[in-house]
Amino acid sequence: MISLILKMPPQLLAKQERGQRWNLKTNFIVRQKRRGGFTLTEMLLVVMIISLIGGAAGGVYVGTHRRMLVDKTARDFLLTAQYARIMAVERRECYTMQLDLANNKFWLATWQWDAQAQGTKQIIVRDPYCKPVELTGDVKFEDVVVAPLGVETRQETDEENGIVFLPDGTAQSAVVQIGDGKTHYAISISAATGKATMYFGTVKEVETTSVDLDAQ
Repeated sequence: MISLILKMPPQLLAKQERGQRWNLKTNFIVRQKRRGGFTLTEMLLVVMIISLIGGAAGGVYVGTHRRMLVDKTARDFLLTAQYARIMAVERRECYTMQLDLANNKFWLATWQWDAQAQGTKQIIVRDPYCKPVELTGDVKFEDVVVAPLGVETRQETDEENGIVFLPDGTAQSAVVQIGDGKTHYAISISAATGKATMYFGTVKEVETTSVDLDAQ
């Protein structure tokens, strides 16, 4: 049997080899693109998940921010009351925390003699340690109970209120509730010691009775 062997010209063989290599390279690139790509459904699913996470995080941030506003305002009130007691004792003068319930503000004030008017006038304390505070956002005075000086019975106060701190370290017995409808803080001021204490909760949970110093 006679076998016929046909040989391809070298130029044609080289061209065929280049074509095969190109096909292999093209197929590889196409497969890589198919592996690395996303379908429209997958992209929509990712967008939906990101939106849900963003919405939940936004709600948590808003709630935390509101609680922080209440906490900051309550602490400002506590520090102002503590500062009022210190100033009254050190300067031997009466200091009053004025509460403007209608406009949600409070400030510390004292009185000085006005030679021209031949009388005393109220001076609002403004220094590096104390300044007027305005309640912001949904934070407000939710409840204010102040006992008159020398009388240990509870009494609801009017639109403008004052808590007096005396030079002997005593003060008007008072409880002030600050909150935003969800978070509440109550600041209690003892009549016998003039000291202010902050509680997490409402006025109903705090008593304004005087402290028996002999029992301590």
